[in-house]
Amino acid sequence: MMDIQELVEPFARMLQAIAPASTVRAIEQGARIDALWAEIAGSGYLDALVAERDGGAGLDGLCAHGLWQELGRHIVPLPVGETMIARALLAGAGVPAPGGPIALAVAAPGQDAMVPLGRVAEHVLVDDGRQLYLAPAASARGEPTGVAGDLGASMRWETLEGLAWIARPECGLRAMAAVLRAALIAGAADHLVTVTAGYCNDRVQFGKPIGRQQALQQNLAVMAEEALAARIASQIGCASGLTPSLAAAACAKSVASAAAVRIAATAHAVHGAIGISHDHDLQLYTRRLYEWRLSDGSEGYWNDLLGGAMLASADTAVDFARLHCR
Repeated sequence: MMDIQELVEPFARMLQAIAPASTVRAIEQGARIDALWAEIAGSGYLDALVAERDGGAGLDGLCAHGLWQELGRHIVPLPVGETMIARALLAGAGVPAPGGPIALAVAAPGQDAMVPLGRVAEHVLVDDGRQLYLAPAASARGEPTGVAGDLGASMRWETLEGLAWIARPECGLRAMAAVLRAALIAGAADHLVTVTAGYCNDRVQFGKPIGRQQALQQNLAVMAEEALAARIASQIGCASGLTPSLAAAACAKSVASAAAVRIAATAHAVHGAIGISHDHDLQLYTRRLYEWRLSDGSEGYWNDLLGGAMLASADTAVDFARLHCR
């Protein structure tokens, strides 16, 4: 059995080489994505979740978590994790996948939907609550969100009739996408803990590194705890692969989304004014944390769903978590 790190480490090295912060900035400002996408597509990782019988690697959810965490750690400005999910679902249904990037959306015809990375997607796998449709991104009426640097889009399909479709999994796309966002948050959070700790060791005030201040040490410790909680929760969400239960997805996204806010706040508090400057990389990460926190449901959305499921269950809270949140 392959060690997860044997798979993840070359993926991380590739992303470090092809997706530096300068590339992220350029794509945010409208640069073409062709070269970056070609490198990722040529690596073979897009078929990581496709079953071996369908020509893929057949990796499980925990392996996927390691890859998705690296996407968050490098804030890759393309729907790579989404395309992995879409290609696996399409291959399982015997539908050929297009070669370009695929975003995920939950949208009924005639209604606007916020589609993360919709501006850089060629196709969108759309969950209308009954089936999944593979829609060209150009077939939707799309508008930018208006948020600085956001690659998402508000998209609307007046009709999905006539498009290729596959059966909708029981959990739907939102649960899958929520677990993906949780893993992305965990990766970016882990990176910010390292970066912020390094800044505390390098920044000198009154003749000593600010990291020697007990208050900052305590803030860093809490920040590391939040990042670890996001990682564990997202791993639990990914443990069942492409079909997480709604409870598992709710736990993963709720914990990660709540952690994202506190981690971003601590990172900016420690860095001070330099962290919000355009030329500093910190704002690239914290903007993503806030974006992923809201995408596919914030902690409030998932807490409501989880609370309703617990109230409807005859299990105790401990038994509910043990039986359903995995």
